Amino acid sequence: MSIRLFSVLLFALVAVARGVPPRADCPTPATIPGINLTTLPDPFKLNDGTPVRTKDDFACRQKQIAALIQGYEAGFLPGKPDIVEANFTQRGTSGTLSVTAGFSNKTISFSSSLTFPSATAPTGGWPLLIAYDGASIPVPSGVATLVYNVDNIGQQNDQSSRGVGLFFQLYGSDASASAMTAWVWGLSRIIDALEATPNAHINLNKLAVTGCSRDGKGALMAGAFEPRIALTIPQESGSGGDTCWRLSKFEQDSGDVVQEAVEIVQENVWFSPNFTNYVHNISTLPYDHHLLAALVAPRALISFENTDFEWLSPLSAWGCMNAAHTVFEALGIPENHGFLQQGGHQHCQFPSNQTDPLFAFFDKFIFGEQNVSTDFFATNDVFNGTVFNSTFWIDWETPTLD
Repeated sequence: MSIRLFSVLLFALVAVARGVPPRADCPTPATIPGINLTTLPDPFKLNDGTPVRTKDDFACRQKQIAALIQGYEAGFLPGKPDIVEANFTQRGTSGTLSVTAGFSNKTISFSSSLTFPSATAPTGGWPLLIAYDGASIPVPSGVATLVYNVDNIGQQNDQSSRGVGLFFQLYGSDASASAMTAWVWGLSRIIDALEATPNAHINLNKLAVTGCSRDGKGALMAGAFEPRIALTIPQESGSGGDTCWRLSKFEQDSGDVVQEAVEIVQENVWFSPNFTNYVHNISTLPYDHHLLAALVAPRALISFENTDFEWLSPLSAWGCMNAAHTVFEALGIPENHGFLQQGGHQHCQFPSNQTDPLFAFFDKFIFGEQNVSTDFFATNDVFNGTVFNSTFWIDWETPTLD
């Protein structure tokens, strides 16, 4: 008997002894009929109800979650096209990255501006923050910044923007992808181009992404679906970002004026047209946005919310990220996930007292400093009188994944 076959049989015997049948494959359907969940879906059950016991099981769960999010609300995210070409120019601390992507019969081109620290690039290149439409957070010294103009890729003015933008010129105006999914595709092509452009001196192991408000929604989606992002920083992303659809509906039903799914699909094209079939019956979704955040794990995620703006669904964000945090706990890396929520500042204005936690995440997950605490998970509890009952919404036991 070969060592490999012995190992497979041993794993199967151990799994059976633990009451967990070995899984031969990982089916990833785009939808699951017959779902009716009033609480948040369990991160630690596969689509067929099999419990997640190991990190390998959870890798399968993540594949299933990614397929469901695309099937219900995000639309299909294409992979790398046949052609990705790059051109990079730099003058002083300013640079321009031009990307051409597509196929033999059609390509598209777009450019992004970069700003570099005024010093010699370190060995391995500069860490890079990719900022959706510009950075609204403080950027640590020693980090380059790329401004990603997402409207070029997928327009987002209103409902008339459906199918408009460079992504849709390439894949067709009737592509199922939402504007946010198109933005993820464009961000991935930027990273592809940087991989082919060593003279840009970017360290591709030290990439972060951020955005605020609608761009915060996009930044979270990017971190979830682009595994080359090391640190994801959504800021005041609200509904469609680090909040959960079920919790936002609960807030609205409790008398708070928040943005929930029924309204958001009428406002803009951030979601696939298919999502409108589910917004009036959110309980039919086999996922929620705690599972979108779970796609980032084991990479780092810290999100910032603002309780001064009820429209952002502050209770929903707190509850949703508490649910997501159980995933990082199960993987043994709770320090990889942070959440801070306060008021006292304008929308997308970054409060100075949150700079130290933000920079701690940069220090640990971008600069690689290990002796840094990233234990930041707090709210000011300003939920307009509505109460988050964690034992109702998070009705699962958090396992320790082997």
